[in-house]
Amino acid sequence: MSQPLFQFSTIILFLSLFVSIDAFSQDVSWMTEEPVDTVEVKESQKDTVDLDSVSGTQEVMMFWTKENAVGVNFNEVAFINWNAGGNNSISALFHGNFERTYTKDLLNWKNVASFRYGLNAQEGRELRKSEDQLSFTSTAGYLRDSTSNFRYSAKFSFNTQFANGYRYPNTDRPISKFMAPGYSFLGIGTEYTHPKEDLTIYLSPLTMKSTFVLDRKMANEGMYGVNPAIRDEAGNILRDGERVRMELGILLTSGYSATIFENVKLENQLTLYTDYLNKFGNIDVDWQLNVDMKVNNFIQASVGTHIRYDDDVKVKEDIDGDGKLEELGPKVQFKQMLGVGVVYEF
Repeated sequence: MSQPLFQFSTIILFLSLFVSIDAFSQDVSWMTEEPVDTVEVKESQKDTVDLDSVSGTQEVMMFWTKENAVGVNFNEVAFINWNAGGNNSISALFHGNFERTYTKDLLNWKNVASFRYGLNAQEGRELRKSEDQLSFTSTAGYLRDSTSNFRYSAKFSFNTQFANGYRYPNTDRPISKFMAPGYSFLGIGTEYTHPKEDLTIYLSPLTMKSTFVLDRKMANEGMYGVNPAIRDEAGNILRDGERVRMELGILLTSGYSATIFENVKLENQLTLYTDYLNKFGNIDVDWQLNVDMKVNNFIQASVGTHIRYDDDVKVKEDIDGDGKLEELGPKVQFKQMLGVGVVYEF
């Protein structure tokens, strides 16, 4: 199977998974309780139930809730006879977030799929990618009792990108692709939910981290922490590099959101991971901090930062121009975002 066709098929599979969860959440035939004298439907799901078809002696409880948001942020600069100089440019960031949550008694199952894809066009320069992310998270939890703030939890997360990434202006050699890298976490642990604040803390002493580098050339070079190819003295490959790296360790995640001012919302997401067998105590960090400022129901401004550090991700560059990548070691990755755009929630 060709690489573009493989990428397209995997994306379709990813979207089909979430659509299946959405379709599953719309099936209300198995969500009815024992017949009673009232009809009760959650406000967020009234549009999925035909009240005229419900018997007056049956209580219909909807356990699924959903949140959807899609939007685009724009940034544009134009110059006409501007004596200080400058280049015309325009950029756009497309983003979406889709949530499906099932809650019944002491059980909670939350699924979140999101994407971000940005492009930048500048006069006299090729079109460049500015952001690229595709992620899915599923968390199932069971409360110890009705008064507890702790859940027994299992969590799965997956993260990759849509298109090739480059170290611009060099566009001949991609440094990342779809599923190169791709990351997944699967583990069990416990989750704490604050009774009043929008705060969750998840701790898993047993989490499997998988790093995927499905591009053969990148795998042979040992990019993103996978074992590189074994070569002879002449540089011929004796054994191909591994495409998957497996780790077993401890995962700690924290999520917090709060309205700090009217129409101003703060969101903080932190993920810490350390491997038991490979440099235990050396912590991988993924930290996102975002502030959303709502103008009205459709216009929103946002500013945020994203910090990553992974000791297994070694920065490689062709320093001397001989076509070979020299390893510079791990470095802190930092990204800052600022945008104004249109958001539609449904």
